[in-house]
Amino acid sequence: MKGLFITFEGPDGAGKTTQIKKLAEYLENKGIPYIHTREPGGTRISDKIRSLILDPANEEMVNETEVLLYAASRSQHVKEKILPALNEGKIVLCDRFVDASIAYQGYGLGISVEQVKEINRFATGGLAADRSYLIDLPVEEGRNRMAARYETQTNGQGLDRIEQKHADYHQTVRQAFLKLAEENANRIQLINGNRNAEMIFEEIKEDFETFYINTFNKE
Repeated sequence: MKGLFITFEGPDGAGKTTQIKKLAEYLENKGIPYIHTREPGGTRISDKIRSLILDPANEEMVNETEVLLYAASRSQHVKEKILPALNEGKIVLCDRFVDASIAYQGYGLGISVEQVKEINRFATGGLAADRSYLIDLPVEEGRNRMAARYETQTNGQGLDRIEQKHADYHQTVRQAFLKLAEENANRIQLINGNRNAEMIFEEIKEDFETFYINTFNKE
C-alpha cells in the first residue's frame, strides 16, 4: 500500500510549522506510520544547500541560481527520503514543496512559472502532493509574528535571506499562494491562519481524517 504525501504551505509567519507538528503528534498518538520533514532540507545534502539558499550573506545570489538550488535540494530530498517513505506505506508530512517554489521563485522573483514547474517536474520525477494545507495570513501579521519570534531567541539568529525581502515581494507571494489554491481546489485546502492555533488544527484534522478514510476505502 502506497503512503500519502501531505504538504503544508503558506506565507512566512503563517504558522504552518506549528500545524504540521500538531498533525505529526496526532498521527503518533493514532499509531499511524509517518515521517515529518521540511524543505529546503530534509537530508544531509539538502540541508547543506538550504544553508546556501537562506544565508543572508549570499546577497549576490541571482534568481536563476535560487530556483536551481531549491530544485536540487528537492531532488535529493525526494529520492533519498520522501519516495522511500511513501513506498513503505507511510504518511509523509512535508513543510513546503513545489507550490512554494512556484509562489516564491516563480511569481515572487518574476521567473517564468512554467519554467519553474518544468524544472521541478524534472527534479521530483513528477511527484505531487496528495493533499496540501495552505495556511493564509496577511503579510503584515506574518512579519509581526516573525519579528516577535526572533526577539525571544537568545542565539542571535535573525531573519533569513528570503524572510528579509521587502513587503511587496511577500505580498506577491501571498497572492500567488491564493491563486494556486483557486487553481488546485481539489488538492489544496485553504485555511484561515489568523485564528487560534487549536481552532486551525481542528479544521485541518477534520479534513485530514475525511481525506485519509476516503483514500484508503477506495483501495
